[in-house]
Formats: sequence, C-alpha cells, structure tokens
Amino acid sequence: MILIAGLGNPEEKYNNTPHNIGFAVIDLFKEKFNFPEYSLFKNVLLSKKGNIILIKPQTYMNNSGTGVEQVSSYFKIIPDNIWIIHDENRLNLGDFKINKDIPAFSHNGIKSIIEKLNSQSFVRFRIGINNGKEHNLADYVLKKFKKQDQEIIDQTINKIILLLDEAIQNGVEKII
Repeated sequence: MILIAGLGNPEEKYNNTPHNIGFAVIDLFKEKFNFPEYSLFKNVLLSKKGNIILIKPQTYMNNSGTGVEQVSSYFKIIPDNIWIIHDENRLNLGDFKINKDIPAFSHNGIKSIIEKLNSQSFVRFRIGINNGKEHNLADYVLKKFKKQDQEIIDQTINKIILLLDEAIQNGVEKII
C-alpha cells in the first residue's frame, strides 16, 4: 500500500497559494485517475483506490504529521511507502526535486511529519515556490500566486502528476 499525502491548509482562502501546492496536486491526481470522492477519516480527507491512498491533512500545514501518522498507523503503512507532496522555498519557482530520507530543512509541515513518524525515510516531491523576490516567507506562502507564477506552477503540477503515475507503475526508485 502507498500513502500519498498532499500538504496544505484546509480553508478555501488558501487555494492557489504556495503552501497549498500539495493539495492541488492531490486534487488533480484524484480527478485524472478517477479516484472516489474524499471522505473524512479522522483529521484527513481520504480517497482510496486499490492499494493507493490519497490524503489531504486537515490539521493545517504545521501539524501535517498528525493526519499522516493517523492514516499510516491505521493502514499499517511504513514510512518508505509514504510520499509527501509539498512546497519548497529552497527551489526556484516551478523546479522540483524528488528525494527520500532527507531532513526537513525549514519546512514546518515536514518537521511535523518526521516528528510523528519518528522517521524521515519517506519520499518527498518538493515543488519550488521561490520566485526570486524578497518577501516575508510566512506571508508569501499564504498569498495567492500572481498570474504568471500560477501558470508556471500549473505546468509543474502536471509534470508531477505524470511522475506520480510513473512511480506507481514502475516504482518510485525509477524517478528519484
């Protein structure tokens, strides 16, 4: 079983913000591959199809580990089979990296997951949000993307969708 978690914040006002890239990827992946509608499971929105579970933790970004831990514990999914999709200010806007077993750096959602799982051996799909401009990071991640930035992010999200499908079909090791 594979658990794929997109990180974000649950309120609609956070749609199309850097912090909600994970939610956007999960929503599009769910739609494109005909997953069932979400149901509320503890503190997450969950959709399951075959051996793939998609979740959107509803505990806000900084407490993402709570929902990831609840689902992984219930379904007995080890960290190696957990894939996290999130924004990454250490990467330029639209760039992405897929890594496994790396530290949280300064990402509070990832810090929460590492703490709750007592492991960092999960896979991370890190999507770059750094637009090269000076800004207060705490404010920037919660503001809507500018139109040209949203277009770049939309292209990146589509690439990530294809990579997720490839990883499911052929193993995540093939794309790291």
